[in-house]
Amino acid sequence: MKSVVFSALIAAAFGSAGHFSVENRWKQPVINNWEDVDHVKAFRGWKETFGKTYATLEEESTRFLTFLSNWRKINEFNTKMEHSYVLGMNQFSDMTTEQFRQYIHGNQDSCVKASERKVISGKSDGSVDAPCSSMDWSQKGVVTPVKNQGGCGSCWAFSATGSVESSYAIAHGQLNSLSEQQLVDCSGGYGNAGCNGGWMDSAFQYIQATGGLALESQYTYTATDGTCRASSYSMYDKITGYTDVSADNSDALATAVCSRPVSVAIEADQTAFQFYSGGVIDGGCGTSLDHGVLVVGFGFDSSSNLNYWKVKNSWGTGWGEQGYVRICKDCNQNGAAGECGILSAPSYPNT
Repeated sequence: MKSVVFSALIAAAFGSAGHFSVENRWKQPVINNWEDVDHVKAFRGWKETFGKTYATLEEESTRFLTFLSNWRKINEFNTKMEHSYVLGMNQFSDMTTEQFRQYIHGNQDSCVKASERKVISGKSDGSVDAPCSSMDWSQKGVVTPVKNQGGCGSCWAFSATGSVESSYAIAHGQLNSLSEQQLVDCSGGYGNAGCNGGWMDSAFQYIQATGGLALESQYTYTATDGTCRASSYSMYDKITGYTDVSADNSDALATAVCSRPVSVAIEADQTAFQFYSGGVIDGGCGTSLDHGVLVVGFGFDSSSNLNYWKVKNSWGTGWGEQGYVRICKDCNQNGAAGECGILSAPSYPNT
């Protein structure tokens, strides 16, 4: 029955689909014979890959049409070859732009509360020439695997734990995966709001006050707001404070990243991020900060002739470059704030 319904939807939206034998064609960056693709088979392959199920046939039909619309938009973008990055189908491919924003923001307008950035125990980090020409901490055994925040606006917690995990590992030689759920459940007294957003500096304040965080394996992530259970666990990765890196200053951020990964806030609610698949983002995102991530390095991409920041995201490994994104560095995008606003509010914990 479902196949009949989907075939009717295809005919109405795109015309008849021809025979198609290659599985998961939706993974391809450019499709020249769009009308010859078996869209139903592709949708089934995509659902299987990302574990998608729907409560009703009506919901599945609606999501299928959104899937087709996004797929066509992605194909048209990649065909034009106007940028140094490509888009691709991923776990967000059955979502409209608004549904995507609600999902990553936890039904709020942002998963970071940038207006609450405070310098209490922190200090301003001045600008000097960076002591390294490139860096990639993700290749040095001091960065935990990419995690997935799910449909909870807890990006700030993932950015903060990532920064603490790496800073502590670099300083003390021990890499621990820390609990984002503890920050979601327990740090409300520092201005954070769990799945409704928070701020990395506020998370650092909480971590300093509590003497660290529980391990991820003990205080596990649920992607929902819960009751604080921190007293049940031992704390790891104690920090002594945090440092706010000079804003709107590429050299200052590079200097900081030479010593450790750095938490940053960016704008990530645009198509460029929803369907980012690979390459260096050189346009398509603004500076309205709504997402917390972790800069783990910077370098030069010879294929695009662009410098880039390498950024660890918290949307799982099925997104981007195995969960990472490269954002152009020093490419005169968005003024002093940098591409996606990446230079606006960097900070890191002191260990």
